[in-house]
Amino acid sequence: MKYLSILLVCLLPAFSYASQATDLAADPVLEKRMIGLAENLRCLVCQNESLASSHAELAEDLRREVREQMKKGMNDQEIVDYLVSRYGDFVLYDPPVKKYTLVLWFGPFVLLLLGGGILFYQLRKRKSQISETELSDEDVKRAAALLNDSPELQNKPKAPQA
Repeated sequence: MKYLSILLVCLLPAFSYASQATDLAADPVLEKRMIGLAENLRCLVCQNESLASSHAELAEDLRREVREQMKKGMNDQEIVDYLVSRYGDFVLYDPPVKKYTLVLWFGPFVLLLLGGGILFYQLRKRKSQISETELSDEDVKRAAALLNDSPELQNKPKAPQA
């Protein structure tokens, strides 16, 4: 008896998914249309997933709401307008270019150009600050003598070659 109750508790979610599957199979054309529309909408919880691929509860509610609006006879643009009026432009994966979204659209390019300009300015400034020192003939001879005649370099054991 104990195992039977555990089995029933484990199967309850499967029964709820089965009822959703029958709802989906009731009108496959409507479901295909809903998925096509939901792929262009952003999940408000996940934010980087489409409404069609999200498993969040809010996404399921929004998909259900989109289905109901489609059953009422609303076209896709009316549904999108309704969702935008309710949740803002954030629900769209491709938000329109408006006065308050200019920073969103062009901000990364402005920052990239600004960073490149600062980098160019700093490199030119550093190059002008570096001064090359000329070695005298005596300094060149002394350096060559140190490198060629150094007893430390001549007595240094050679590394075994592999």
